[in-house]
Formats: sequence, structure tokens, C-alpha cells
Amino acid sequence: MDPVVMRIASSVASPLIRKLFQSEGPGAGLVDRPVRIASYVSFKGEKRTLDGTDMHDLAAALVDEAFRTGESPAPTDERWAVVDALTTTLYALGDLTLSDVAAVELGHTALARELRRAADTPERELSADATYFYERLLETACLHILNFFTQRSTFIPATLVTQSRRQGELIALIDELIARNPLPGSADAAFERRYLEHIAQKHNALTIYGIDLRDSPERWPLDAAYLSLSATCPDTRTMDASGVPLTPDPVRLHAEDAFLDHDRVLLRGDAGSGKTTLVQWLAITTDRDRIPFVLPLRTLIRSDTLPTPDRFLTSVACPHTPPDGWTERVLRSGRALVMVDGLDEIPGPDRTRIKDWLLDLTRAFPGNRWLVTSRPTAVRPDWLDGFRELTLARMTDTDVAAFVQRWHRAADACSYETDLLSALRAKPDLARLATNPLMCGLICALHRERRGYLPQDRKELYDAALAMLLTRRDLERGMSTPDGLEMSEPARLALLQRIAYALILSGRTEMDETTAESLIDRALPSITISSGTADAPAVFRHLLLRSGLLRQPGPGVVDFVHRTFLDYLGARAAVEDGHLDVLASHAADPQWEDVIRMAVAHARPHERVGLLEKLKTEADRTQTPATTGARLRLLAMACLEHATELDPRVRAEVEARAAELIPPRTVEEARALAEAGPLVLGLLPGPGGLSDEVAHYVTVTASMIATDAALPVLKRYCSHPDLRVRAQLVGTWHRFNTDVYADEVIAHLDPDDLSITIDSPERLRALDRMGPRPCVGLHGPHSIEDMTQVLDPSLITRLALSDNPNVNDLAWLTRLTGMTSLSLIDCPAVADLSPLEDLPLTSLHLYSLPELSGLKGLQILDGLKTLGFSELALPGNGLSALPASAPLEFLFLGRNTLTSSGLRGLGRWPTLQTLSIGPEPGPLTARDWEEVAALPSLQCLNLNSRMLAAVESARPFARVEQLFLPQFTGTEDLSALPALFPHVRTVTLIPLPGQSVDTGPYESLFPDAALTALPRTYGY
Repeated sequence: MDPVVMRIASSVASPLIRKLFQSEGPGAGLVDRPVRIASYVSFKGEKRTLDGTDMHDLAAALVDEAFRTGESPAPTDERWAVVDALTTTLYALGDLTLSDVAAVELGHTALARELRRAADTPERELSADATYFYERLLETACLHILNFFTQRSTFIPATLVTQSRRQGELIALIDELIARNPLPGSADAAFERRYLEHIAQKHNALTIYGIDLRDSPERWPLDAAYLSLSATCPDTRTMDASGVPLTPDPVRLHAEDAFLDHDRVLLRGDAGSGKTTLVQWLAITTDRDRIPFVLPLRTLIRSDTLPTPDRFLTSVACPHTPPDGWTERVLRSGRALVMVDGLDEIPGPDRTRIKDWLLDLTRAFPGNRWLVTSRPTAVRPDWLDGFRELTLARMTDTDVAAFVQRWHRAADACSYETDLLSALRAKPDLARLATNPLMCGLICALHRERRGYLPQDRKELYDAALAMLLTRRDLERGMSTPDGLEMSEPARLALLQRIAYALILSGRTEMDETTAESLIDRALPSITISSGTADAPAVFRHLLLRSGLLRQPGPGVVDFVHRTFLDYLGARAAVEDGHLDVLASHAADPQWEDVIRMAVAHARPHERVGLLEKLKTEADRTQTPATTGARLRLLAMACLEHATELDPRVRAEVEARAAELIPPRTVEEARALAEAGPLVLGLLPGPGGLSDEVAHYVTVTASMIATDAALPVLKRYCSHPDLRVRAQLVGTWHRFNTDVYADEVIAHLDPDDLSITIDSPERLRALDRMGPRPCVGLHGPHSIEDMTQVLDPSLITRLALSDNPNVNDLAWLTRLTGMTSLSLIDCPAVADLSPLEDLPLTSLHLYSLPELSGLKGLQILDGLKTLGFSELALPGNGLSALPASAPLEFLFLGRNTLTSSGLRGLGRWPTLQTLSIGPEPGPLTARDWEEVAALPSLQCLNLNSRMLAAVESARPFARVEQLFLPQFTGTEDLSALPALFPHVRTVTLIPLPGQSVDTGPYESLFPDAALTALPRTYGY
């Protein structure tokens, strides 16, 4: 509270306040209803002892005492205006319906707000400084009023009666709550223990491909073999640390941290990328108070109807029977982790009912956690409303090295580890295959199996893996004909590919045993069985037990151990059957993409020509959607990677047609090009002659391909001046070798206004080799000692520290004598800003700093021009905690910053030109918006779209010329804005990440303003 107001002595204030109320009478106030404050006041009723003149004199005495005890807290010429406002407000005591007990519970600040509301905000005609003085003086008066109430003899008895009543009401509410939501009984608790043990036993094991040879178990403990992979998602922020609208880049996080800030997640990932393994990991490591449900979709759709909660366990053949209603009780309590695996493994027509089923469940049982997994292209973006979308990232060099190390340790084959890592570094074609756990496991297995010989392409890799699984597996284990059947590798492959192709044609990944046996029965007459009984059931059992490629996910059902083998074998069958037309007719279906690529690999040269010609015809024939034809051209080009022998004319034609799509002109085109793989790199142009926007999209494509062959392309753009291009080159660092990329790319980038994020010890060590870098972001728990060693005091001008619990005392920053901008984000130990006093800071951003609740040291930073807060509540004295003498030009107020302070006192910064208000800053009144409208220099307002309803009650913002509306969805009503912003010149709509906005419906509202929407652009 303002020190001038606080200096009003109680010996002066208390007698004045006491005059407002009647003398105390007998009795404890034990009546049916609370006693209103209005019945205590002395200026109403027949027995009043104060009249209007007395009230005015009392208020004047309080104002005079405030002026007497210090410097004038308000302009002298407004003294009597303050007295009038205070008199009117104190009169409102007679209109309150509160009891003295309720008033004490409210507190003096809230009581002051109630009085101002009852008096119809009499301070509205005061200046900002006079208003600030009036509010502080009123709060001081309310403090003495509450003190007076607590000293009345009736207060304590009345309080006891009130407490007794409330206890009775609370007991009744608790009884009702228990009746509605009974606590888990002993039966529930006992079942949950059994169920969690079952989940741990079922899912705490991992098949590491290739570790299935002599004396090796087939499954390994998940907690020993699990590799933590990363996932990416678009940055959900629409403003940077300074509140300026930004183009969001992907946020990279550990995949198992998917639920840190969102309880509904759609996880996309390629075949073999680790989606199902992540589901297993979450099932066994989730919080002990959370109950996991693992629901494979390929199992659920066997029934005509999808399961209701009471059938969750029976639908996945759980051997334990829960108590009646147990699943629904878990869901109602918000304790469930529901993981729906394999959206891409079900036919397209079934996905609509899956979607409806999922959304019905999430709406019926809010508060739980939901995870859905899918291949990247199975469903469109935002297919599941309300789900955060993540994509499993390609394994980095560090991930691959960690996987290789764990694989060899688990296989007791450490002598091969070093040689394999060397081969992966020396052979780019091989390293390009090691992009996910499946492929890494196969490479490790084949390297060990072949004593160092490694395949060079994907088809050869799969051929070798199949040979190992189909033939060498039993031989190495010394298991010859354990079931009495002897079948050659070609015979096994012939039957397996029939099953695979039938599954692909049906759009499913599982098959009934009877259907599989029927397929085998029809194929057996043309298959040679070396020995044993050759009836279909026996052969099926042999393939299931001995091939290593089939498994039984449930009774009477069979599927392939991984989708990759299903696609590979199905493609082989399609080519052998001559079904090129079938392949081409399904080319627009994303589920067939890998099948078609592998078909080109299996085909003979003339068949490849025929298939690629058919793809050309399909691309030309496809008109809607327009992107499908382009994708088919790129699919044909991606197939060239697998066409070891092909008519040069056809190859040239495919490349020429794909070149029509190059360079990319939208981010969607950039992503589609990257899907075609490394061949695209040779077609990407250099920066000469390209616009800045197109140059950015070219770097997006090369970044997403992310092989060593992409480095020369990216290096050509190192000298590009556009900040988006340079930021893209920095943002893709994580996809490449840390040191190589730092030396060959980042070291050559113009550092002007380019921020580099350091989020690992390896990057931190590389920082000093990259030349002068004045703008640096340090993310993660770096030690102060390590950061001090690499930050050059003579260079750093802008620094951001985020997610670092090690940062407490900021004194170590004083050596950065040239630093003008500092951001502190999620640094929970920071408690004092005083060490920053001598730095030339002009920009400061403080986000999520719980120990800085009092903003200690902020007042002395009087050189700030830019200031931002988020998740940091300002003290409840208006904006008095901010440096009053700072020449602020930009102020950002984000989530939960104004929960108690509002915008009172904003007028103390007449230099303020831009005000940015984020989502959910706190309650704002019409008086708060008047503070904004009165700012003499305000030209730009960034107003989060969620705040539009709150601003409708404000008076016009006559000086605002630029209006930004972040997180715009397109459903907002903007009809009130033209009147609120009569002189606006530009209106910018900023959509949510991954979305776009049509400005058409709003153009008539702003005929004299430029209305634009930021493009849906990402960094990748």
C-alpha cells in the first residue's frame, strides 16, 4: 500500500471511522439473518447522529491527514474532488447488504471495491493520480472499519453462530458428495492392485528386433531397453517474449512428457517410430493414482459396436473382471489414462465412428488423459477437436548412438558397437535408414549377424531382415523342424505375402484365423512343403510360431509384428500378381504410399515403367483435392529412390514433372516435397532470384529431409539476409550432428537480431566456436558456472533464460555489461531483481517466477522501455509495483498477471505506445479500460481474442491505429470493434497455430482499415 496513506495514524483514523457507526448495544446478534452493516451506520434512520455536512467534514479530515503526513499524493487542485468522492463512497455503507462478519471475511481491499460499486464509482471524474490516491485512502479507511467491527462485543458471538451454521451446511454438502461419488471401496482398491500388476506384466517388455538368436530371450525389460524419443508440435504462443506477434516454430519435447500441459493428445509417427512402445511405457510409468487403459483399435473394431467404458477390459481380453461400475467410477473421478493405439490401422470408413466415439467419451468424462496414435497422413490436421497434435521426431544422431549402445548391451554384443557407429557416420545411405527404432534395431541385428556387412538400401535391408527372421532364427537356436514341418524361405514368403496383400486390400491390419487358413489352403497346391503334414491349419500354426513375422494379438486373430513388414510383403505379392492397376488406383490413399514405393523396388524394369506411367495418369486425372495430384507426382519421384534400374526417359519425365512443384510456394508444398526424400535436394534452387518467403520454404524442405546431403543446400542460404530464413537454419540444428552443423552452417549466419537457443551441454560447448552471438537463449538446467564460461560479457546484448531451476541469485549477470534485454522464463528460484540495477536494461520479460511474487527489485530498473509479465500476479495495488519513472513504450500483461491489480495507475506511463494483453490476465472493469483509452501515446493494442467480450463495455480507444487479435479462430463477433477503434488503420488477425482465417466476413466492418491475417507459417 502507498506509504503516504499508511502514515495516517490509528489515533487519528480510528476516532473518525468510529463516528460512522452507532454506539454498541447489548446482545450477540443471534438472529435468523445476518445483521446488515447498514443497520449500524450513524447517518441514516431516525437516530442518526451524522448529517451530510458531518460526513463531508469527516472525509476532509482523512484527506487532510494524508496530505499533512507527507508529500502531496495527488494534485492539490483535486483535493476537494477527492473529498467529494470519498464522502459519496462512505455514504454507500448504508446501502450494503453485508454483515460485519461477511465484511471481515472479504478483507479491506474487497470491501473497498464493494463500496465503490455501490457508490457508482464516484472516482471516474478524477485524474489517474487522484484516482490512485483516492483508492489507497479508501482502502485505508476500510482497514480501520474492519478493525472497528472485530472489536465490537457482538462480533465474536455472531462469528461463532455463523461458523456453526456453515459447518452444518458443509457436512450436508459432504454427505451429498459422498452419495453422488462414493469413495472407492475395498473391492475397487483390491482390483486396481491386481489390474496394475497385470498391466506391468503385460507391457513391461519390449521386442528389440534382431535379438532373437541363440540363448537370447525374445522380449526385454522395457525399463532397460526404452529410449526416450522426442516429439514436436507447433508453438502455441502467438507472441514472442516481448509480446510481438510471431510465426511459431515447432516445440520439441520428450514424447513421454506429452501430457505436461494438455490432457488430450493425438500422436503421429511413421511406421516403426515407436508409437506403440511409447504407449507401453506410459502404461507402466504413469502416476500411481492414474489408471491406464490400452485400447488397440484393430482389436476394438472386431465388434460391430465400439466398447462403452464397462467393456474396455473385456474388449482387450483382460483376464481380470472389475467390480460393477468400476471403469466408469475411474473415468468420473478423472483418474484414467486412455490410450487408443493405431488409428491408421483401421479402414477409412470406420474412422468417422471412431472419432464420434472418442469425442463422446472425452465430453462425457472430462479431466482424464487421452492419447490417440496414428501414422502422419492417416487423418487431416485438427481431425480430433480439442486434441493437441504431436509428431514423433526422427531419431537424432544422439538418439541413434544411444539406441545402438543399449541394443548391444542388451544383446551382449558390445564388441560390435564401435564398428557400427563408425559405419553409420561413414555411410550416409546407411545412416539415412536409421531414422526410427525399428530400422535401427534391424541394422544392429544385421551388423552383428553378418559380422560387419551392412545393406545399402531399404529393400536390401528388409530382404536381409526377412532372411534372418524366416530361416536363420531357428537354425541359430538349434531348432530344426520343431513342429514336424520343413518349409523353405521362398515357400514361407509366398504364403506370408498372400496374407499381407489380403490385409492391404481390405484396409485392415488384423485377420481372423479362419480367413488366414482359407488363404493358405488355396495357395498350398502351388507351394512345396519339404516334409510334414501340409494341411492349412498346420501350416498356419507353423508360420505363426516359427516365422517371427506373425503374432496373435487376441484369440482367433492374427496380424504382422509390424506394419513395415505388412507393406513390404503385400507390395511383393501385388507385383507378382501383376496388379499394377490396383496399386495405381490406390495411390491417393496414404495407407498405400509405402506399398507403392516397395512395389517399385520389387518390380522388374519394364514393370517399373508401367507403374510410374500409371502414377502419372492418376496424377493428371485427379482434380480434387488439388494437392492430391501434386502429391502423386512427388510419390512417383520418391519411388525413384527404389528404382535401381529404370528407363532414363521415364526417370527424366518423373523428375521434370516434380520440378514443376519446385521451389515450394507454401508451407504445405514444402512439407510435401520433403516427403519425397533426398532426391528432392538435387532439385532445390539456391537463393538467387527467390523472394524471401520462397527462400524460407526451400530451407523448410531441406530441413525436414535432414540428411547429410541436405547440408550443402542449407549452407547456400547461410548468407541470406531474411530473418525467417536464418531462424529456420538455426531451428533445424537438432536434426544434425551438433558440432558439424554448428561449424558448417550456424557459424556462417549473420547474427543481427538472430537468437540462438542452447538446450543441451553439447550446444553450450559449441557456442564459443560460432563467432559473435549477441542474442542467446539458454534453455534447460545449465549451471551458472557453465553459462558464465561461454557467455562473452563484451558481446551479449539479449539473453533469455528458461526452464532452469539452477538460476537463483542474478549477480552473475552483472558482468554482461552490454546486455539491454533479459527474459526469465520458468526459473523458479529467482526471487530478487536488485542485482540487475547497474545493467543498461531497456527490455525485461518475467514469466512463471513463483518466488518473485513481490517483484522485489523491479522498482529500481528505471531505464526499461519494454516490460512483459505472464503467470506472475502483480501485487494488488494497481500497477504500483512497476518502475514509476521508467519511460515504458511497450507493456505485455499475460495470463494471471492482473488477478488483483487491474490496470489502475496505467496513466503514469504517458510514453506507452504499445499495450499487449494476453489471454486470461484477470478481471478487468470498465474503469480499467478507461485507463487504457486515456493513454496519450498509445498507438498499438495487441488484444488476445479471448478478451473481446471484456472490452465491449469500454469507451472508444480514439488513439489506437494498429490492432492485433492473436489466437483468432474465426468464430468471434467483431461487430463492436469499429465503434471502439474509430481511427484504426490496420487490423491483423493472428490464427491459432496450424489454422488459417478468412478475412472476408470482416472486411465490411473496417472499410477504412487494412485488414490482414498472418499466414499459417511454421518453422520446421
